[in-house]
Order: sequence, then structure tokens, then C-alpha cells
Amino acid sequence: MPAIKGKRLYLRLWASDVALIRDAAATLGTSVSDYVTEAAIQRARQVLADQRHFTLGDETWDRFLEALERPARVNEGLATFLRRPSLLDDET
Repeated sequence: MPAIKGKRLYLRLWASDVALIRDAAATLGTSVSDYVTEAAIQRARQVLADQRHFTLGDETWDRFLEALERPARVNEGLATFLRRPSLLDDET
């Protein structure tokens, strides 16, 4: 037995947008609810994937790999700064 959907999402739309969505759903032979849900989920996944994944061209990818393979360099100024006591350190 499938789980019952328990949440609702209310939208305020222009009449012309509602008509467009209804026409698209009818063209696909699906309900407006299913059409909107599928479209919103697809777009949400795309937006989130854009935050986690990136694509590089061949030349940029090669430069990226070269940078990863280079030995790490110590930033002396940063190292000195990080060795200094912090305001949050216990001074007792």
C-alpha cells in the first residue's frame, strides 16, 4: 500500500499561468498536481546539483589536476598568525 501524501503546498498564480500549466498537464495526460510536483522536484534537483557539481573544459581540467598534484606550500604569515594566542584562549 503506497504512503499517503501528508503535506500541501499552496501557490498564488496568475490566471494565465494556471491556464498554461493546465494545458501542459493535459498535453502530457497527467494531473496538474502531478505535473507541478514533477516540474518543481526536477528544478529543485537541478538547482541543488549546480551547487554540488561543476563541469570543466579539458584545458581547465588539466590545470586543475596539475594544481592538485603540486606539493603544498606553507604560508608563513598565516602560520605565524595561527600560532598567536586567541582572545578565546584561557589566559589563567
